[in-house]
Amino acid sequence: MKFLDQAKIFIRSGDGGGGSVSFRREKFIEFGGPDGGDGGNGGNVYAVCVDGLNTLIDYRYQQHFKAQTGVHGMGRDRAGGKGNDVVLKVPIGTQIFEEDNETLIADLTAFGQRVRLAEGGNGGFGNAHFKSSTNRAPRRANPGLEGIERWLWLRLKLIADAGLVGLPNAGKSTFLAAVSAAKPKIADYPFTTLHPNLGVVEIDRRGFVMADIPGLIEGAHEGAGLGDRFLGHVERCRVLLHLIDATNEDPAGAYRTIRGELAAYGNGLEEKPEIVALSKIDALPKAEITKLQKKLARAVGHTPLLLSAVSGQGVETALRMVVRQIDAATEPDPNEVPAEEVETWRP
Repeated sequence: MKFLDQAKIFIRSGDGGGGSVSFRREKFIEFGGPDGGDGGNGGNVYAVCVDGLNTLIDYRYQQHFKAQTGVHGMGRDRAGGKGNDVVLKVPIGTQIFEEDNETLIADLTAFGQRVRLAEGGNGGFGNAHFKSSTNRAPRRANPGLEGIERWLWLRLKLIADAGLVGLPNAGKSTFLAAVSAAKPKIADYPFTTLHPNLGVVEIDRRGFVMADIPGLIEGAHEGAGLGDRFLGHVERCRVLLHLIDATNEDPAGAYRTIRGELAAYGNGLEEKPEIVALSKIDALPKAEITKLQKKLARAVGHTPLLLSAVSGQGVETALRMVVRQIDAATEPDPNEVPAEEVETWRP
């Protein structure tokens, strides 16, 4: 299955059914009168968050969605039926934007969450609605209101507790494969990962979701490499695990490059808790690793972790630190006053 995290779609709610102009004409009935029924309402367009989806690939092959028109009213006071609704099924973490791709309409972050994107037009009144003591035989009816049509953008941001960031070939996919059942593509060339991968990690009888995104390079915020479009998938993460390749000639420069790209992207990524780790330590002698660790510590401000996804060294330590950061991010702020305790203004 291909990974698609952004799609543009066209939606249109159904038109309302028109009212009917009809009069009762039956044998041996002296007084007939108007009996035109009302038209039915047009169908609505909804978006609902469902389980079992992790991509927007369904909207790659169909972009137009139109709800059904309401049934027209009929004689003998028969009202038209409502048009069928259209329900767009999207994965958890989907955001819906206006055509400008900036105005947020809805953010679907829970299974079963439902939002109405376009309301169907109201059905028109039949002539029976207009009869009165002074107008015994109205010969007019209202047409149904037109539906709403609009272009929308669907944007998927994966829901994960921790995110892996770093330069290409920093060992992110190898680390995810070592700590979870995920099977990302692993190779000895840059940009092996072309789309985000998710894995469920278990440590000390505790599970959390980790996201691996394609590597960043300098200038990613300007479109260099794969750009920074996949950084949206770690916006919801509570902690970032920043992996730096120990075989890199300048690990401190690699750290500053990624931090610069996170700051340029914005949306609070540079403020998220970060765990820095020097990966691939199995490829270098211990003395050289110690020297690199001290050099990187001066750039980071604290001593980075040492880990190797191949040998397993330092992996459990890194995972336990991730869990502690996740727990700290989910704990309520003791200084925050609960909503029910906030005093409301009274006259």
